[in-house]
Amino acid sequence: MVVAVVVPFLNEVAYLPRLLDSLAAQTRSPDRLLLVDDGSSDGSQDVASAFVREHPDATLLRRPTRAACADRLAGAHELRAFKWALGQIAEPWDVAAKLDADLELTRATIATIIGAFEADPGLGVAGAFLREQGADGVVHRLRIGSDHVHGATKFYRRQCWQDIAPVPEILGWDTIDEVTARLRGWRTVTMAIPGGDPLHLRPRATHDGVLRGYRRFGECAWGIGEAPVHVALFTLRALGARPRGLGGVNYGAGWVAAALGRRPRASVEVRAAVRREQLLRIRRRLRAMI
Repeated sequence: MVVAVVVPFLNEVAYLPRLLDSLAAQTRSPDRLLLVDDGSSDGSQDVASAFVREHPDATLLRRPTRAACADRLAGAHELRAFKWALGQIAEPWDVAAKLDADLELTRATIATIIGAFEADPGLGVAGAFLREQGADGVVHRLRIGSDHVHGATKFYRRQCWQDIAPVPEILGWDTIDEVTARLRGWRTVTMAIPGGDPLHLRPRATHDGVLRGYRRFGECAWGIGEAPVHVALFTLRALGARPRGLGGVNYGAGWVAAALGRRPRASVEVRAAVRREQLLRIRRRLRAMI
């Protein structure tokens, strides 16, 4: 299989060197590695340039200048950069991956995921479980459903990518893509990596503040069409997270604000599928408790 890996980055000088070192150490290297600078001003571009000089299969691309925005994540600019980079590849590819710049891959990450694609023609979207250091200093695996794939490690089979295109450039796109893939008959899988899961270097929801991260989660819930009961349950759970009480309040506020502001949403088909899957999981958990 021909594998193309795209790494969009914006001001990631604190993390990008560790990702690049881990990419260079992979037991199965990508055939094409595209590093996409989305407007960095912190020296990230210099780090990427130095890496490209030493690795002939790597290319540094610079995105066209765009207007500044209040929230890059809300505009799904990492998805836009990924799509743009794929359009710059002249050669055919079989699997394309979008990797976030704040990762440290374990050596077998790419080999394991590509091996799964080779073994299963019905696999459309795949990724790795991720580890993260908690506030207590302990590194733990992030919770995620086996058919959900972290947005930080998205590997797409070419035919699946074509079947789900165009993925909408809105908050929640990294759930919309996999739900659409399942609706089109593809399997979506998160898998363990022999030798250890990749490390997520920046704790989730802390890119520009924890509370803003929770509000963004709430906006995502609106965008993908989460079932109201699921929104309520997540709000209650988030009330117990740090900062105590404020996480749940901001999550709920994000959902309400997105609803009142009629923010962009996934298609009716995808929203219905999201609700079906969530309600099925809730029923299963209730049965297990009885």
